Amino acid sequence: MFQKTAIPFPEGGIAVVFGAGGGIGRALVCQLQAGQNFKHVVGFSRASTPAIDLLIETTLKEAADFATSQGEIRLVLDATGFLHDDAHGPEKSWRELQPSHLARSFALNAIGPALIMKHVLPLLPRQGKSVFATLSAKLGSIGENRLGGWYSYRASKAALNQLVRTAAIELGRRRPDSICVALHPGTVDTGLTSPFNKTGLEVQSPDAAAGRLLAVIDRLSPGDSGGFLDHRGERLPW
Repeated sequence: MFQKTAIPFPEGGIAVVFGAGGGIGRALVCQLQAGQNFKHVVGFSRASTPAIDLLIETTLKEAADFATSQGEIRLVLDATGFLHDDAHGPEKSWRELQPSHLARSFALNAIGPALIMKHVLPLLPRQGKSVFATLSAKLGSIGENRLGGWYSYRASKAALNQLVRTAAIELGRRRPDSICVALHPGTVDTGLTSPFNKTGLEVQSPDAAAGRLLAVIDRLSPGDSGGFLDHRGERLPW
């Protein structure tokens, strides 16, 4: 049962945001810095020092090592993600499937976040609340898929959800107070989604989305670990 009241983080910890250069990532960093839960906030992007590249594992390890040198890690947010680029958009039909686009989607939406987990989850404290949360998508829900299309994005986010679920089980054995979840931020007005925002969708600003996500994180308990939740704290079907 999802908690309706906040469960505080221990004092003195730090928060870490991977993907701090994106719309939601920047908003998360700003709101975390303005809050009182953490003594320090570390943001990583392709332009940070150290810089990260989801396709280069050594950069993710260097970032994790740098973060833990700054203090006790209590919150890690993975706000990375890939939907389209100038060469490829979401596939509407199996006729549009291309190995290169499938591979890129899995590399950035599943493998990269999995490697972040590999390097940050062992750094979480053994006692007291700590959270790893990655931004997934409702489109990654197999149970909710009634429209089809968007093959690469759907499949890579479904893979991410399975990776989170699996990592949460191992994390629970090693650090039972820690939490590992996948969060759906809703439709957010960023460069990732703006070409596909349609009239009738609830489109949030990055600031609004960040505020909702942080409110959900505040209410997470160990019983939520391994879950797939939306920005209202409601559970989504796998």
